[in-house]
Amino acid sequence: MVRVGVLGAAGRMGQAVCQAVTTDAGLELVAVVDPRLAPAAPGQTAADPGAVLGIDVTGVRTGAGIDDLLEAGTEVAVDFTEATAATANMQWCAQHDVHAVVGTTGIGSGELEDLRRAFEASKANCVIAPNFAIGAVLMMRLSALAAPFMDSVEIIELHHDAKVDAPSGTALRTAELIDDARRSAAAEAWRPDPTTKTVLAGARGGTGPGGVHVHSVRLHGLVAHQEVVFGAAGQSLSVRHDAYDRTAFMPGVLLAVKEVASRPGLTVGLEPLLGF
Repeated sequence: MVRVGVLGAAGRMGQAVCQAVTTDAGLELVAVVDPRLAPAAPGQTAADPGAVLGIDVTGVRTGAGIDDLLEAGTEVAVDFTEATAATANMQWCAQHDVHAVVGTTGIGSGELEDLRRAFEASKANCVIAPNFAIGAVLMMRLSALAAPFMDSVEIIELHHDAKVDAPSGTALRTAELIDDARRSAAAEAWRPDPTTKTVLAGARGGTGPGGVHVHSVRLHGLVAHQEVVFGAAGQSLSVRHDAYDRTAFMPGVLLAVKEVASRPGLTVGLEPLLGF
């Protein structure tokens, strides 16, 4: 049985991970870490972890600091925090030989290379993915398959209104995969953007890898959605994924938790775990 600790446990994704781990017979939740589980001020009582997380935390070490993972004998740490905290958390995991599964987005390429070196020098491994929903990974895969055969493309990603980074890691990863696919196929350059006058700044979105336009939408009530729209003479092709609930990400997270020990160094994306 794999002993699992969750960083950012009191967040929405963290709570979903805790609940998913406790229902998997091959996993054991041994630690939950989040500053929100600590007293707000000296002398105050800390929040009840069970009430916050919606699970029975009997026998689970709860705390506000990452060192609680070691005290609980954690083998795999799952991180859904924010970019700065996640980067520091992963460095800690590499230094303390704790495997890491990371769904936090917004981590820069420079930091990612630092983490790659850290895990190559460690006994621990790391799987970091911009999206753990298997349907989203398939959406990216299908987009890469279509890319060499179409003339133009744009990505629209839509998320809840509490997401702090834009565009999403999934959108950037999709643009990278599309660009890689076209380069591998020696495809002609995309048709040029016809826009010569931008009436409202940002109306054409941001320019991602390979010159792919990326548009970000943030609305209350959404969870995580993305549509990749391709165009060619007389036709269009749309590839869309919708996650209506955070349970959509849990099969991918649990797969990574079970596989990370057998994936040396740093693995980026869920694709290698799915066989492509």
